[in-house]
Amino acid sequence: ALMCPLTGLYGAEGILPARRMLRPQGKGRWQQLWEMPTLLWEVPRLGLDTAQGLELLSLLGTLLAVGAVLLRPLRHRLTYLLLWAAYLSACQVGQVFLYFQWDSLLLETGFLAVLVAPLRQPPVRKQDSQGRLTGAAPHEDLPFWLVRWLLFRLMFASGVVKLTSRCPAWWGLTALTYHYETQCLPTPAAWFAHHLPVWLHRLSVAATFLIEIAVPPLFFSPLRRLRLAAFYSQVLLQVLIIITGNYNFFNLLTLVLCTALLDDKHLGVERDRSRRKKMPASWPRALLTMLALLLELAVYGLLAYGTAHYFSLEVDWEQRTIHSRTNFTFHQFSQWLKTVTLPTMWLGGASLAWELLAALWRWTQVRGWLWKLWSAVQLSVFGTATVALFTVSLVPYSYMEPGTHGRLWTGAHRLFGAVEHLQLANSYGLFRQMTGLGGRPEVVLEGSYDGNHWTEIEFMKPGNMSPALRPSCTSQPRLDWQMWFALGPHTHSPWFTGLVLRLLQGQDPVIRLIQDDLTRYPFHKQPPTYIRPQRYKYWFSQPGEQGRVGGPGSRHALTARPAAAGDRSPPRPRSTSSSLPQALHWVRTQLSSVGAPALLWGLLVAIGAIRVVQGLLSAHSPPTGREEKHRTASKKEPGAASEQANPTPDSCSSGARTPRRKK
Repeated sequence: ALMCPLTGLYGAEGILPARRMLRPQGKGRWQQLWEMPTLLWEVPRLGLDTAQGLELLSLLGTLLAVGAVLLRPLRHRLTYLLLWAAYLSACQVGQVFLYFQWDSLLLETGFLAVLVAPLRQPPVRKQDSQGRLTGAAPHEDLPFWLVRWLLFRLMFASGVVKLTSRCPAWWGLTALTYHYETQCLPTPAAWFAHHLPVWLHRLSVAATFLIEIAVPPLFFSPLRRLRLAAFYSQVLLQVLIIITGNYNFFNLLTLVLCTALLDDKHLGVERDRSRRKKMPASWPRALLTMLALLLELAVYGLLAYGTAHYFSLEVDWEQRTIHSRTNFTFHQFSQWLKTVTLPTMWLGGASLAWELLAALWRWTQVRGWLWKLWSAVQLSVFGTATVALFTVSLVPYSYMEPGTHGRLWTGAHRLFGAVEHLQLANSYGLFRQMTGLGGRPEVVLEGSYDGNHWTEIEFMKPGNMSPALRPSCTSQPRLDWQMWFALGPHTHSPWFTGLVLRLLQGQDPVIRLIQDDLTRYPFHKQPPTYIRPQRYKYWFSQPGEQGRVGGPGSRHALTARPAAAGDRSPPRPRSTSSSLPQALHWVRTQLSSVGAPALLWGLLVAIGAIRVVQGLLSAHSPPTGREEKHRTASKKEPGAASEQANPTPDSCSSGARTPRRKK
C-alpha cells in the first residue's frame, strides 16, 4: 500500500525527493553506512534510484511480513532483523513524513522482535504432569521483559508530559472537549464523542491520567490479576482511541505490546480451572491466596481513592453529573515527578534482576554438560543484551524530568550516544499540547488560472464540508496528516513549498496523494497558474445540522504564488535498461488503481481467511509419530513427565522459545 504514495512523497518529482538525503561525503563505505544506516546506499548497484529503492524495500518487506504471518518457518530472528533494517532504511530518508512517534515505536519494537523470535522453529512442546511446557531455554523470558519495559515507558511518559507541558486544557480536564474535533484525522465516531456531556469528558481526562500514570507500575506486579487489570485498562484506552481517530498503526502496535502482560495461564483459563477443582489447596496456599486478594483490593482502593482525591470527584445526584477538577499544582506535580522518576528506574532494575535470577535458576535445572554449556552461552548473550538495552533506554526515559536526566550515570549517556542513530530506544509523549482550542484550524489550498477566480483543491482529509468523515484505518495518508503542521510560516515547512511547486507543475504522483480519483482533482487537465493556501477554522456541526462549519472571517490568505518558468522543467531522464525498474513500474501501475485502505484491508482479510483454513486443516490432521509416541508414554509411565524436564537436543536449540511462563 506504500508503493503508490512513495513516488509522490520521495520520487525525483515528489514533494521531498529522497535522493537529496543520500549524498556521499567522501567517507568509507562502512563508515558511511554506520553514520547513516540505510540499505538504500546499495540500490544504485541494482540500477535503481533512491525512490525506486524505497519501493523495492516496501514491496519485499510486505511480502516478508505476510510470509511470517502465514508460514511458521519464517518466524525467526533473521526475518525480523530484515524487516527492522528495511524500516530503518526508509526512516533515514523519510524526512518529516517518517519523523513521528509511531515510526520510532515501530523501530524499537521491531528490534525487540529480533530478540523475542526464535532463530529456528522448535518442535511441538510437551507438557509435564502439572500442565507446564518443558524444554524451554532459560533466557526466553528476558526479551519479553524488555517489551513490558517499553510499554511502561510509553504509557507513563505519555501521561506525564501532558502535565509537564502546562497545557491549560489538560490541567483543566477540558482536553477532550476539544480533542475529538481538533485532532488531525477524526473519524465518524469522533463526532458522537464530541457531543457527549462535558462532565463525562472531564471524567474521561481524569481516567486517562489514571490509566497512563498510576496503572503502568502494575506492569511489574508479582500478582498476575493486577497485571491483567492493567492489561485490560490499557486495551480499553487504545480501542477508544482507534474508534475516534486515525493514528496509523500506533494504537494497534501498543495493543501488541500489551500482550507482554499476559501469560499462559490466562490464555488457558478453562484448563486451569478444571485442574484447580481436582487439586484442593493446602492451608498455606489458601492463606497466601487470601493475602494476595487483600493486597489486590488494597491497590484498587488506593487507585480509586487517589483518583477521587487528586481530581476532586463529586457526584451531583440532582443533576446526575460528576464534578471534577485538578486538586494539585504544577509545583506539587514537579516535586512528585522528581521523587518518583528515579524510583521507577530502580523498579525496572529490580524487576529485571528478578528475571535474570529466575533465568539463572532455570539454567541450573538444565542437565547434560553440553546443553548446560550451550544454555550458559545463550543466557550470557541475551542477558547482556537485555541489560544493555535497559541501560540505553534510561536516557530517553529521563528526558521527562531534567534533574534526573542530569544525575544519570554517565556510562548510560555514552552508551546511548553510541547507538542513538539506530533508534534502539526513544522518548515518547503522546498529546503533549492540545491545539485548536478556538476551533479546528485547517489549511485549504485553492488554485486559479487568472488570479481572480479560485477553486478549492479538496483533500481526502477533513476540509471539504460536504463528504462525511472517513472511518479509522491502519492506512494513514501521510500528506493529509502533515497538512496539520502547515499552519505556521512556510519557512518552517519546506515540504509545503515542495507540495505547492509540484501542484503547479501538475505532477500526477503528487496529485494522487490528494485524490485517489484524478477526475475529482479540479486541475487534472491543466495545472493551475496560481495556488494560494487559505486558513479556516472548523467546528463540528450540532446534532441536526449538516457538515462541518466555519464561521465568517475565519479565512486568512497566507500567500499567492504564480508558477515560475523554471518550475516546469521536464524531469531528468532515467535509465530503463534494467528489468527491475520496469518490474517496479508495472507493480506500481497495477496497484495505483486500488486505494491504499482497500488494498490493506483486502490483504488483511485474505490473511485472516488463510489462517482460518490453516487452523481447520491442522485441527483435523492426524497426530505425528512423535506426538503419538509421547501420548503413549504419558499413559504408560507416570514418571515420564518429570523426566521430560531435561531438555532434548531439539528443545535446547538456539533461540527456541515457548509461550511466557507465569511470573
